[in-house]
Amino acid sequence: MATPGLLLRGVAHPLRLADFGLVAFDMDSTLISIECVDEIASMAGKKAEVSAITEAAMRGEIADYKESLRRRVALLAGVPASDLQRVYDERLRFNPGAEALVAACRGAGLKTLLVSGGFTFFTDRVRQHLGIDFARSNVLGIENGLLTGRMVDQPWGDICDGEEKKKMLLETCAAIGIEATQALAVGDGANDLPMMSVAGLSVAYHAKPKVRAAANVAIDSGGLDRLLEIFARP
Repeated sequence: MATPGLLLRGVAHPLRLADFGLVAFDMDSTLISIECVDEIASMAGKKAEVSAITEAAMRGEIADYKESLRRRVALLAGVPASDLQRVYDERLRFNPGAEALVAACRGAGLKTLLVSGGFTFFTDRVRQHLGIDFARSNVLGIENGLLTGRMVDQPWGDICDGEEKKKMLLETCAAIGIEATQALAVGDGANDLPMMSVAGLSVAYHAKPKVRAAANVAIDSGGLDRLLEIFARP
């Protein structure tokens, strides 16, 4: 099966959405149209510098994602924490089809997971808006109303990178009693490749070339809900 802007490889037919038990989503540039760290940096006049690191990390040109994120967050030191709300209100938009796809997955009985190398300030709000069941992301340090330029360690570890995304997907599958082969993983950047590699169906959304090449499904045009085109109607 191949339709304009929707490419499939290694996908058996027919597929039924209800045969899966979990869908895991990246957030930045997947569920939403922005990279939150870049937009926070723009408030401090540092977007170009931070965006360059983000792009290199998402293309897989920076091997150590954690270090790339630490470098970007360090550039945010001194930014007012109130700017996070401004980014959410003024710049964060859901990608086309995001709400429809999440609703369809939930309607088919799938649990939903948000795993992000971004920050809890945004994932908490995106999770609530979409009704997502589980989430994992990073905590920005804040002191005296200003970003510290560091992240806060959490009980599960320090930074949600690609390996942590994969770990969270596997742990969630185990918790809800399914195999990883019954999970969908949707992302766009190199740090999504580990979770995509263990999922039963991997989906690249307007993705970087390395990610697109590795995915079972590549959505190159249109919205996230184009994924529903590969599934048989209930």
